Amino acid sequence: MFEQISESFSFKTVLELKDLFEAKKIPLYLVGGSVRDMMLGLSDSIYDFDYTTPATPDEIEKIVSKWAKAMWNQGKKFGTIGCKKDDVSHEITTFRFEKYDSSSRKPEVVFGDSLIEDLVRRDFTINAIAYDLSNRELIDPFNGKFDLDNHILRTPMDPMISFGDDPLRMMRAARFISKLDLIPDKDLVKAIVALKDRLRVVSVERVRDELNRLLTVDDPTAGLWFLVDTGLTDMFLPELKKMSLEQDPIHKHKDVLAHTIAVVSKTRPEKIIRLAGLFHDVGKPQTRVIDDTGVKFHFHDVVGAKITNKRMKQLRYPTEDIQKVVKLVELHLRFHTYKMGWSDKAVRRYVNDAGDLLEYLNELTRCDCTTRNERKAKELSLRMDELEKRIVELKAREELKSIRPELDGDQVMKILNIAPSKVVGLALDYLLELRLDEGLLGEQKATEALIKWFEEFNKTQDK
Repeated sequence: MFEQISESFSFKTVLELKDLFEAKKIPLYLVGGSVRDMMLGLSDSIYDFDYTTPATPDEIEKIVSKWAKAMWNQGKKFGTIGCKKDDVSHEITTFRFEKYDSSSRKPEVVFGDSLIEDLVRRDFTINAIAYDLSNRELIDPFNGKFDLDNHILRTPMDPMISFGDDPLRMMRAARFISKLDLIPDKDLVKAIVALKDRLRVVSVERVRDELNRLLTVDDPTAGLWFLVDTGLTDMFLPELKKMSLEQDPIHKHKDVLAHTIAVVSKTRPEKIIRLAGLFHDVGKPQTRVIDDTGVKFHFHDVVGAKITNKRMKQLRYPTEDIQKVVKLVELHLRFHTYKMGWSDKAVRRYVNDAGDLLEYLNELTRCDCTTRNERKAKELSLRMDELEKRIVELKAREELKSIRPELDGDQVMKILNIAPSKVVGLALDYLLELRLDEGLLGEQKATEALIKWFEEFNKTQDK
């Protein structure tokens, strides 16, 4: 198998690197995801390779320094030297293993002198396979190939020890379950349920990054259910399990958690839209009311936006990401406030409020329909089709994405004969509302409307 791909563009640099280490009589082994992906027939898409070796970080750095076009050593204290050649990245790490103590958020890295010791300390058997580049030999002491072929997720050692060494592996399990369609071993599941509280010792940034990786696989459904069922989400997003609302026997409604996961899986595999899908109904548990007419979730969009803001801040998402996802959660019901026959005014406001997130908002709205009722689903689809058609029509006449007042601040001050003040801002707000309601009026009509507004404004100030 590896011989068949040795002529590929990216693998040529692997062989060059192998020759450099052979010249120093130092073994070099391919390990981890690149070996796994090659076994899955995904070699054409691999441009990042991981290696392990008994060489020290200083020795590694010396060997690759003249060969590589770029090199980085930020991970040197953890035993890793990174480099790049011909747009292919290589990370070479000294035999090692990592472990956490009972309270530390940072793992302790211990260097070793054995390949088997290095492999046994890896997360899962499917990633604990090495390829000896010199001898062209697969080294698979924990039957990772068998597990890969049979869709099994196991740890090389006792999972209680493996997850104790690095609790983030519990979340990583969810990603591999979804990405590679794996079934978790029973002992692995039991260990995660028992050790889920250990996730608290992992930095929130690492938890956040692993959540992102899960959300952006093609279909994260199985992994998300795994996180919920094992209790891992209780450690960083406790609202998620609460969304599995008990069904009211009289006024039945769909399970919010099942609906949420379905929505996430329907959206494109991009971080912002997937996060919006995950959070869009997070406010429903707090707002559920059951009356004679059925189950209601009044203002769950507003409540959900506040929860989203809080949780994403706790996970230390970038401010820009938080603002985008919160806005999508706030607006995810906006479409449903309009019926067939969208007015120009309604379309302008919808586009203006969505801003750069318009495409995401439309996608979230479409994916939010998970009903099995074909009539309802068709009706919603037709309404969205009409809205998108109206947006295209208005874009042909107006610059919807850059809607602004027809007069600027300097013009307002000149027309009203006023100095810079809060009144200028109020005037511009009025002109923007006018622009949204009436469309393009032209400078003369906008000026007349401004003067009339200013007269009314002054009257209210005199009272």
